[in-house]
Amino acid sequence: MSSVPAPPLAPTPGAPRLDPKYLPLAATVSLFVAVATLGGLRYDGFFSAQVFLNLLIDNAFVLVVAIGMSFVILTGGIDLSVGSVIALTTMVSASLVERHGWSPLATIPLVLVMGTLFGGFMGLLIERFRLQPFIVTLAGMFLARGLCYLISIDSISITNEAYSELAQIRIPLPGETSLSLSAVIALVVLALAIYVAHWTPFGRTVYAIGGNEQSARLMGLPVRRTLVGVYALSGLCSALAGVLFTFYMLSGYGLHALGLELDAIAAVVIGGTLLSGGVGYLAGTLFGVLMLGIIQTLISFDGTLSSWWTRIVVGALLFVFCILQRFITARGPNR
Repeated sequence: MSSVPAPPLAPTPGAPRLDPKYLPLAATVSLFVAVATLGGLRYDGFFSAQVFLNLLIDNAFVLVVAIGMSFVILTGGIDLSVGSVIALTTMVSASLVERHGWSPLATIPLVLVMGTLFGGFMGLLIERFRLQPFIVTLAGMFLARGLCYLISIDSISITNEAYSELAQIRIPLPGETSLSLSAVIALVVLALAIYVAHWTPFGRTVYAIGGNEQSARLMGLPVRRTLVGVYALSGLCSALAGVLFTFYMLSGYGLHALGLELDAIAAVVIGGTLLSGGVGYLAGTLFGVLMLGIIQTLISFDGTLSSWWTRIVVGALLFVFCILQRFITARGPNR
């Protein structure tokens, strides 16, 4: 009598299974917890509330610019101009406040509008003429950085009393800890960004464009308006990050935020957003920024390692997350 082969075992009903698209985010959170635990076990004072709050305080402007970059990358684009827009914002702010006697309350809205229009203009070029985002934003990077030196080739210190008071505001928290105004602003921006990305038509269209732009057009989604809006949002976030940077440095300089666009991209990728677009979470961007910050803090606590080890570790992490992304994109049906 011939035997009939037994059918393959079906997966156990109700067994938890992690969707591959969550792997980078899960890896980032797990790695952050592991590094924090390692630091706490190795160095006295590392595992304290204020040390972790300092990650937000020191990287508030990075978080804000990475949020804008997240929306761009979710559409499958890129924005290389963000660091230069931050520098331009610091120069315009410092020049208006120090040289022309403007109030910070008038200067800050102006530079936010400036950044939004700058980003929106690049988005219009990308959408209208079907240009590559890499080339357009590269041109924007050179343009914004060059405009800084039309204002001044030297650093402009901000000594305005009102500006200094804003920079020194600390919000007290339980346990003798505190947060800076910049960190609070960054967290508010993050909360708004999460809401926009996951609970508004604009956010759903961003994800649809990143998944398949042609399909999004066929579904009647406002692809053209959304693409322009995404780059305008990135410009707004860059300008706001520039304002927070002036709180942090109390100066404007054409060399401020040099290479920060690469840090923002690294934070977004480490946070689990696919460079091909369509998959990613703003909460992941937060952990990507915190990951960069905790590596710097760990090296600082060690005291024997060069700060360049931060770049080495981040580079290694990016290689790992690129491999994870390749694994995810290879399993297209699960996206």
